[in-house]
Amino acid sequence: MLPPRLWASVLCLLWAEGCRCLEATGGSFTADGAVRHLVTALDGVYVATEEKLYQLRRDLSVVRAVNQRGVLTGAGDAAQFSRVAEEDPGNATFGVNVLLAFAENGTLVSCGVTDDECGYCELRALADVSAVLHRERILVGPPGRSGASAAVLVAVDGVERDFYILTAVRQRKGESSRGVCASSTEAVYLHDTDNRHDGGIFSFSGDSSNPLFKSRGDVDFVDAFQLGSAIYLLANVLPSEAGGGRVRLIWLRAKTKKADTLKSLRGASLLVPGQKGGRLAASSVVSAGPASTLWAGVFGADGDPSATQLLLFDVTPDPEIPADKDPDFCSAVTCGRRDGAAKELQPLKVLYRRSAMTSVAATTHGTWMVFFVGTEDGQLIKLSVDQNHRGTCPTVLYRSADDRKAFPGMRLDRADGKHVYAAFDDQVLRVPASTCRTRRTREDCWSAQDPSCVWCHSKKSCTFKDECQNSHWFSFPDDYQKKRISYTVQRHNSGQIRLDVRTHVSADQNARDTFACQFSRRSGELCSREGPFPTFPQCTCVLLNGTLSAEGTSAAVKVRLGPTVFTERIKLTTCSDIRGSPTAALCRRCVETGCGWSEDGCSWATAGATNDGVCETTTTRPTNVSKPEIYSISPGAVSFYGHNRAVLLGSNLGHVTGVRIQIDEDCAPRESPVWNNTGVSLEFHIPAIRGKGTVRACAVLPDGGCHGDAAIAYTSAPSCAAVTPSSTWSSGKRTITLAGSNLDAVDGVSHGHALQEVSLPADRSFRNLTYQTPAAASTRSVFSSDIYLKVANETLACWQSIAYHPDPQFTGFTATRRGDDVRVAVQKSADRLEMTVKEVSASGVYGGEEYPCVTEAKDAGDSADFFVCKIRSAPDVNFRQLKVFYGDKTVTLRNTSHPFALMWLVVLAIPCIVVAVALIYRRQQKQLTVKMNKRMENLELDIRNDIRQGFVDMQTEKANLLEKVGPIPFLDYKDFACRIFFPENEALTASCTAEARGRPKESVPALSELIRDRRFLTCAVHAAEEQKSFTVKDKCAMASLLTVALHGDLSYLTETTEELLKDLMRKNSTAQAKMLLRRTESVVEKLLTNWMSICLYGFLKESVGQHLFLLASALTQQIARGPVDRVTGKALYTLSEDWLLWQAQDFTSLRLKALFAAGGGGEVSEPLEAVALTCDTVEQAKEKILRTFEAKFGFPYNRPPMSVSIELERDGAFVALEEVDASSEAVGEVTMLNTLEHYKVPDGATIKVLSRKDPSASWKDNGDTSGKYFHLIDPDVDENRGKNPERKKLKLKEVHLTKLLSTKVAVHSFVENLFGSVWGPSNRRAPLAVKYFFDFLDRQADEMKISDPDVLHIWKTNSFPLRFWVNILKNPQFVFDLDKSAHLDGCLSVTAQAFMDSFSLSDTQLGKHAPTNKLLYAKDVPKYKEEAKDYFRRIREQQPISRSDFYKFLDEESKKHQNDFNEAAALEELGRMIRRYVPQICEKLEQTGAPAQLREQLRRVQETSDGARKSRGAAADAF
Repeated sequence: MLPPRLWASVLCLLWAEGCRCLEATGGSFTADGAVRHLVTALDGVYVATEEKLYQLRRDLSVVRAVNQRGVLTGAGDAAQFSRVAEEDPGNATFGVNVLLAFAENGTLVSCGVTDDECGYCELRALADVSAVLHRERILVGPPGRSGASAAVLVAVDGVERDFYILTAVRQRKGESSRGVCASSTEAVYLHDTDNRHDGGIFSFSGDSSNPLFKSRGDVDFVDAFQLGSAIYLLANVLPSEAGGGRVRLIWLRAKTKKADTLKSLRGASLLVPGQKGGRLAASSVVSAGPASTLWAGVFGADGDPSATQLLLFDVTPDPEIPADKDPDFCSAVTCGRRDGAAKELQPLKVLYRRSAMTSVAATTHGTWMVFFVGTEDGQLIKLSVDQNHRGTCPTVLYRSADDRKAFPGMRLDRADGKHVYAAFDDQVLRVPASTCRTRRTREDCWSAQDPSCVWCHSKKSCTFKDECQNSHWFSFPDDYQKKRISYTVQRHNSGQIRLDVRTHVSADQNARDTFACQFSRRSGELCSREGPFPTFPQCTCVLLNGTLSAEGTSAAVKVRLGPTVFTERIKLTTCSDIRGSPTAALCRRCVETGCGWSEDGCSWATAGATNDGVCETTTTRPTNVSKPEIYSISPGAVSFYGHNRAVLLGSNLGHVTGVRIQIDEDCAPRESPVWNNTGVSLEFHIPAIRGKGTVRACAVLPDGGCHGDAAIAYTSAPSCAAVTPSSTWSSGKRTITLAGSNLDAVDGVSHGHALQEVSLPADRSFRNLTYQTPAAASTRSVFSSDIYLKVANETLACWQSIAYHPDPQFTGFTATRRGDDVRVAVQKSADRLEMTVKEVSASGVYGGEEYPCVTEAKDAGDSADFFVCKIRSAPDVNFRQLKVFYGDKTVTLRNTSHPFALMWLVVLAIPCIVVAVALIYRRQQKQLTVKMNKRMENLELDIRNDIRQGFVDMQTEKANLLEKVGPIPFLDYKDFACRIFFPENEALTASCTAEARGRPKESVPALSELIRDRRFLTCAVHAAEEQKSFTVKDKCAMASLLTVALHGDLSYLTETTEELLKDLMRKNSTAQAKMLLRRTESVVEKLLTNWMSICLYGFLKESVGQHLFLLASALTQQIARGPVDRVTGKALYTLSEDWLLWQAQDFTSLRLKALFAAGGGGEVSEPLEAVALTCDTVEQAKEKILRTFEAKFGFPYNRPPMSVSIELERDGAFVALEEVDASSEAVGEVTMLNTLEHYKVPDGATIKVLSRKDPSASWKDNGDTSGKYFHLIDPDVDENRGKNPERKKLKLKEVHLTKLLSTKVAVHSFVENLFGSVWGPSNRRAPLAVKYFFDFLDRQADEMKISDPDVLHIWKTNSFPLRFWVNILKNPQFVFDLDKSAHLDGCLSVTAQAFMDSFSLSDTQLGKHAPTNKLLYAKDVPKYKEEAKDYFRRIREQQPISRSDFYKFLDEESKKHQNDFNEAAALEELGRMIRRYVPQICEKLEQTGAPAQLREQLRRVQETSDGARKSRGAAADAF
């Protein structure tokens, strides 16, 4: 058996979002929005969406993509539309309504409207759509963005061939354009395509009048095309008071004058069989010849548009119809009152009936017509129709996994006709037009019933006919046949029996010339030698003795066509011996043996007669068997994989032998046997099919008759989106919920470790399914098992997995009596199963009897979890035994003394004794009043509770943060570098990352050349740094601009940095050596920071980035676990004492059931459980609900928090919750924000989440709010001391310092992982840049004869951990796309301080007055110091890197990001900075003995820049 992972790969070929084709496609393309237009040319495909215009190759690979967004400047007809770059903002979008490929002049006509609903047209080059050849503000097509319009390029033959654009525009009487531009609203226009006419390109004016025609009512146009000189328009005339809707066909004759063309209009109405009206949905030309023009359309009913049928019409123009006399349309020249009705055309054939067809494309193969039909549920179906209008069984070429609607504009590949271009929503597919290549045998090739397929003898494969050259071939005939041969048996008056066999195949001429037949039977010869010679496609056998046995004769017919030989077996019998009641079954038996059938029964066949369809009209005479009736079939909807053990309910089912399923009218029905037939119910299998849709089912009797009628709907395959919970215990039977679509079609669920064990769904619906997990082998390790869905006989990958953990370990319990009830706390070892209250139940055992214990709550801890249950009305006994139930397991626990019980008693007794002694002493000394004693008691109780709670937090702190953090939002290199280079200068960031436009200024190349002289550059830096006006900010800006300008030459940047560092080291004396690189006070120090960031970006992203993001996320989640003051941002759980909320009041957790509004009718979603605190404000509770939504579904709620409100369900009604309202409590002039406790929200309350129509202003929008509002920190107001005394309790900051420690414990593993990722394991090499730079520092120390090893260590610490890593650790927003709060910044500063202390050489003695950020990691820092020393030692012992190898690394980094920055812009900014100090730089150059040429170059750069500024100033003055 294949392993599960390999099964998944195999299944992906059949079913998956990413592999949703039924057959392999010839290419696919996904656009940025729904496809609005699809146009093909000989060498490409053109697609228009709302936002983009795409040029694609034939294989759908992208050539060009043009952004349709832009900027409108001006107003009305004078407004101009200009495109903008994709990343730039715009205020308008060009919506394409007309898209035509003008192959004759190599252009693409693109016309439509902009957001002001004014017309806009462009001519673009077909070879390169980014090239605009002409643009104009003119309306061509509909005035808005509505559909129901059509356009076609009209060719007019004459002395010189001319072309027009015909547009047919949707009409609505009384509807006016909402645009600001003037627009015409008639039905049909003819526009010019060039400037040869008076009006110019796109003009619709004629020689003497405007060439257009009008409609009398509301009209939707569906299609327009030209065949020869005839133009065809297809339209839906909508129902009106004058009559019902109808489908109209309009003919025009293409003439030189546009007005003459429109005056030639003639029309006819297309009738739909069995309907008064109808509606055309899609259209396609089938064939055009001198005698007739065939056309096909998809028609729907007026009342039920989904009930569609494909009709074939002869639409040859009728010259007998008078011109310009149509009752619905008229030319503008001769438009008057018209009476009478249009000519009516009846369809030649109803080709196909199916629900929800949306598109059609047609072509021909010899005498065959081939139709490609798209459907609303995402299918592409092929239908072949012969010259007698008989269709083959439809073939599904493509089937989407979901239900994407097929776009009406389907196109055939113009180059070879072997592919179909079909669009489904935003996806364009190139689907093979035939399944030839999937047919492996000659018989399968013929059975495909595809006129385009032949069996090629030389290739031994099924292929297209034009691909089988110089070879014999064999294929399907020119008319539809179900079998390769048919035969008739005739008996002449002479007694001679004649067998005529006709072959239904096609072959090449050479093969037909060798046509021969051979007849044989098992015993003796069958035919005499007097028969006629075989002539393709028929051969004859005259039976030897003129008789046939009563039981029949079995014979074989071998047919030879060149090298192709095939054999068919036939059954011969005496026709008159086939007797019985004239049933359909007897008729089929007669016809299948070559006999003839009539009303009198079976007889010898007649020469030239056919038996096609004769049995379909045979009526079965009444019998003693009652006709079955079908009431229902369950399930009524299945996936296209079918369903096993379906149940049919009805009456008179006792004699039913099978259920016949008719998939399509032209397909052979499928029959399924039945079992468990009780007469009123039976079971059968619903077979799998290739497509989707509704089929009919009936009950089959022994005589072949089929009775009753029921529908079965085939839908898409089931798919999974999420699994909850995502883990289970190894013994199994945990209830799991799958979320997805079509899950009601799932028969069972299995896991990868036990594919043969199938779990039946406990409950299922379209969106959700619940089941119980199978068991796994008892193991102590954790492993992941993939989930698979069993659908009929298929196993589908769910693309979700579930983690198997060891079974939960229940270790003990304690029982406490509370009145009549007993409260039981069941202890379980901590694990990652996240068991809920509903999954655990228990029973107390006493005297052999069990007393149910109802589980009410769960208390999660670091080392143990506690489930609290209650035995109600329990007898007055001491329960010593408890049974715990989970899954299908039972665990028996016995009550034993807990090892920590004594310790707890001692811990609790000490403060009690202290309190008692204090009370006695104070009572004896001061004789306090009873009221004061009570207050003191409460005071001590509060302090004790705070201490105890701190102790509990430290002992039970869980580190299972980060359940779902999603993908890590790494910034790309450009954004990372910009945040390092310009952390507080957005203007320079924008300038240095803007796309280069046009040629750079003349001074830029000269300056670029100048700064690449190292002597000039070092002199310029030193000269600028010596100026008092050159601030630290300027130094950082100069360093970063140099970094950007020299980013393409990092080797030179490295050499320059080294030179400047040497100068800095020489400048500092030995006494100041330890301060080197400690701060950023020079250009080179900032250069070093930038250089390190460039070189270490790859290492940061690959090795450290994940751990840094997890630490930031863990801190954010830990802060949110407890109370957070809404006004100040302080929290109970933090690492920073400055951000500690030590004034927090008592709080409890609340589980809220959140309902989300769905739709506008008041519907709501399934409840989502979220956890909040009683002290949370309304906005905090709302944010937690929205975060829970995002964590569960993987995407944020569709509205921002400010646009969302919440309501509380109370007494059947919903009450709005606001942070500040009329009920808010005020203390003096300070208002307290409303909390959930203020609204008395109970545990388990229902909260509805609504969208605000008008987002209300927040209290934070009122400027300084610190003195106006408060939340958890009481205002300093001496008022209402008697009110709310619980908020007046004494709070001591030192008591809550344990919260810092508990937070440290929670995130400790993340800190450890982060630090460890920086210095890495002992066998990991340091990054190249670190080794290279440390070696550089070693060399400089040797050259400067610095013997103190501490100095070198400090240099390395300041240049690498401090300058780079501390900057990154404190600013994760430099690396990730996240918002860093001030509180998070404070916590990260604590971890960064611990990191920096790890590299310190001194041992700091910490006392009780030491800062908490030092004390918090005091025990960890010694260990980190050892790891840091080992890291520096490993770098020192690492193999040195040569300068050439390192420069090779730098060159690779430059190439990776060579287009990320605008170096010219950086040089311009750098030039402005240098020009401020030109005299000082020249003086410095002269002092250092630099060549005079450098000073001359600098002055030329200055003169060039000054000249450009003066030119711009003069131009501005002239303007």
